[in-house]
Amino acid sequence: MSINLHEYILLVKELFGAGGYVMPPLFLCALLLWYGLGYRYWTLKSKRSMSIYDMLDFYSQNTHQSPCSIVEQAVQQGLAVRHKGVKNLRRYLDEFFYGYLKEIKKFSVMTKTIVVVSPLLGLLGTVIGMIETFDSLGSMSLFTQSGGIAGGISQALISTQTGLAVAIPGMLIHSMLHKKQQKIERELLQIRELLCTHSAPFTQPSHG
Repeated sequence: MSINLHEYILLVKELFGAGGYVMPPLFLCALLLWYGLGYRYWTLKSKRSMSIYDMLDFYSQNTHQSPCSIVEQAVQQGLAVRHKGVKNLRRYLDEFFYGYLKEIKKFSVMTKTIVVVSPLLGLLGTVIGMIETFDSLGSMSLFTQSGGIAGGISQALISTQTGLAVAIPGMLIHSMLHKKQQKIERELLQIRELLCTHSAPFTQPSHG
């Protein structure tokens, strides 16, 4: 295990050296990106496949059932507020649900920003590598302290590759999570409207 870890550290050092100055920022971007995506995935996850009406009916009859998602937490809290018979129910629900809306949007801007910035950092590394290449060509030196022509081309390619490797998976997962976020926002709005407008108890409609 220690040998593998040591080899991994050496590989990272070689990659940093080959990619140039933009590699540490790209590595930091990758860490922040996957932390943000992991947090959002955990926050937006859902297990039960029920409609909002069925969910309201279920939790009105099973008040001690543990919620499995942020939508179910909102349903439980909304039913509890409604059961107290407070006036201006819509205003109370808006205050309660604001915390949920804030939670499901957390790290969304950060992940989107990193997805945009990472290819630009890779492009910056490409420019730096090409400058090194042209400097070597201008001085007719195949090798310099930073690697000369070969080192410049290698730096240009590695930094671009790393920037795209960070951005492309992040963009795909961010897009999927953003759609999930929009779905939850619609569900929270539906919960609020049903709680405010539906005066009868939430029971399953009969199909007889």
